[in-house]
Amino acid sequence: MGMLKDRNWRKHWRRAVFGVCILAGCGAPVFGEADALADFRAAFAPTVESTEGPPGEAPPGMVWVPGGEFSMGIADPRALQRGGREAMEDARPVHRVRVDGFWMAKTPVTNREFAEFVDATGYVTVAERRPDPEDFPGVPEEYLVPGSLVFSDPREVEGLGDYRQWWRWAPGAYWRRPYGPDSSVEGKDEYPVVHVAWADAAAYAEWAGGRLPTEAEWEFAARGGLSGKPYPWGEELIPDGDWRANTWQGRFPVENTAEDGHEGLAPVKAYPPNGYGLYGMAGNVWEWCADWYHARAYRMRAEDGEAVDNPRGPEKSYDPADPRTPKRSTRGGSFLCTDQYCTRYMVGTRGRSEPDSGAVHIGFRIVK
Repeated sequence: MGMLKDRNWRKHWRRAVFGVCILAGCGAPVFGEADALADFRAAFAPTVESTEGPPGEAPPGMVWVPGGEFSMGIADPRALQRGGREAMEDARPVHRVRVDGFWMAKTPVTNREFAEFVDATGYVTVAERRPDPEDFPGVPEEYLVPGSLVFSDPREVEGLGDYRQWWRWAPGAYWRRPYGPDSSVEGKDEYPVVHVAWADAAAYAEWAGGRLPTEAEWEFAARGGLSGKPYPWGEELIPDGDWRANTWQGRFPVENTAEDGHEGLAPVKAYPPNGYGLYGMAGNVWEWCADWYHARAYRMRAEDGEAVDNPRGPEKSYDPADPRTPKRSTRGGSFLCTDQYCTRYMVGTRGRSEPDSGAVHIGFRIVK
């Protein structure tokens, strides 16, 4: 793949990078942390949970999320300690949303669970299929091989403006061999499955009798009953020095000090669950949602100021950074997120990616 022309490299990069966290210029001035948190909280009204109980016994590996009314989105986090450099404008205005109750998987789908699906159905993921020559005109057929994007672990980069510096196309990379033919998921049954495109995730969900969550469902669940908190567990990224998510520590992307205990992916239950008993709602892997991504979705549906019932997302996608390429929404951030580049592990933030590609930091979970 190293001999592909620039335009075809750009196509590969676009196919899997997580709705690239584009730097939004200089960070906002940092005020006192208490004042910044108070201003942040002021954008949110309390979450009002439904009192209606679950419809029966919990399906294996799932918990009941009660639904209710909540403030969806995020206030500008840049004044917060570790709030990052992004204004998160695509997640505003913060607006009221109502969702019905639903069952949600406690964890992202694991390698073990996905293997059961593949063994039962013979399913072949997008990363295992040969790229369509029509999508890559002029590229010699010998370079059109199955594969996916992996983090390249660079020794040095020139600024953070070009994400291609830390991503590489890896022929033969797919969910069983996440870094290429010489890698394996052996011994990692309880790690999240990765290199799954949106269609792969939807196929698994249908086989399992479920579906992918909407963005509204995912966010309500991630908040765990809390309101106006930057993280699924509260107001501090590292409360009392205790890491609660698998993110990047050190100078991104050349040095990961692994202070959170994991240099790359982590097991799905490596950190405590949130208030609803859900694991991994921040960091580790991005998670596919059902919605098309639209940068102005919140503005369009919040115009009348009324609470929105069970929003299913827009009818089409729009990403101003790449307006010709449709994207699906992703949530939660990944092990590559950091306040130096991408703080989208903060609850209420949004990601996006092309639906026909996966990467080493994209997974999913299902709802019923």
